[in-house]
Amino acid sequence: MKILITGGAGYLGTTLVPLLLKRGDEVIVFDLLRFGIQPLIPFCCNPRFSLVRGDIRDRRSIETPARKADAVVHLAAIVGHPACAAAPQEAQTVNVDGTRNLAAVLGRGRPVVFASTSSCYGSVPEGTCDEDTPLRPVSLYGTTKARCETILLDSCDAVVCRIATAYGLSPRLRLDLLINNFVHRALHEHRIALYQPAARRSFLHVHDAARAVVMALEQPGSMIGRAFNVGHESQNMTKMDVCRAIREIIPGVEIDDSATAEDPDHRDYVVSYARMGALGFSPTHTIPEGIHELVRALRWIGCRDAFGNMAVEPA
Repeated sequence: MKILITGGAGYLGTTLVPLLLKRGDEVIVFDLLRFGIQPLIPFCCNPRFSLVRGDIRDRRSIETPARKADAVVHLAAIVGHPACAAAPQEAQTVNVDGTRNLAAVLGRGRPVVFASTSSCYGSVPEGTCDEDTPLRPVSLYGTTKARCETILLDSCDAVVCRIATAYGLSPRLRLDLLINNFVHRALHEHRIALYQPAARRSFLHVHDAARAVVMALEQPGSMIGRAFNVGHESQNMTKMDVCRAIREIIPGVEIDDSATAEDPDHRDYVVSYARMGALGFSPTHTIPEGIHELVRALRWIGCRDAFGNMAVEPA
């Protein structure tokens, strides 16, 4: 297939591209390249790879690549609460207006896999959260993603993937994600400042998130028009559980759970992944394996800011 990936130069996109190229697909990445082209350089010599620099908010720039594609993976977005809170107008125009542009160009007839988030659930009562749990997003990020789900399900042949909090290495590494951030702090500060330690979260390695997208492209008939929680029950953990798993691998890390703050997305619930599991999906990476790979890489890497712009730390 010829597959268009909007936002394909990002954390998930740069993990997904090689999987699709290995499968034999043609891949078109459409991206503003806010973080540069470097993560895509290894693919540029592949004749089945092409890159279009463009802004999802400009409908004309997305029209040509979208019309060439047999299927679309929609990743382009301002991602995460901090980034959306820092630029709320941009979050609205990129996430919602950009998705509306894409939906208007595509219509029905081709599968669209949308990377949504468990942040759409927002404040959830006690119990297990599944795809039928009402969406009550609290943050701007969760609100925009929930709105995008509605736009795509109403207008396109869409598969909605509500992906658990991702972790692990990617060509476009992010250090604002919880596990990645905690590992980085453990290595370079020997301390993790932890608030809401008992809050329950759900995690998934970025490579497994990319595998789930491939799965949706391979069997769209059983998934179109529906939402799927993407993750696995084995990776439902409290934040303190994550810190303890990190300390098992990086001995001597101080865990300071006296910090006072609140998750803007109000994430504190167990997520059911039975719907995705029934289709045969299960993760290939565990959280300890992800921590080990992050430790190997992050010993050499620092960060300039919370959003993952990288710089090598001095020896």
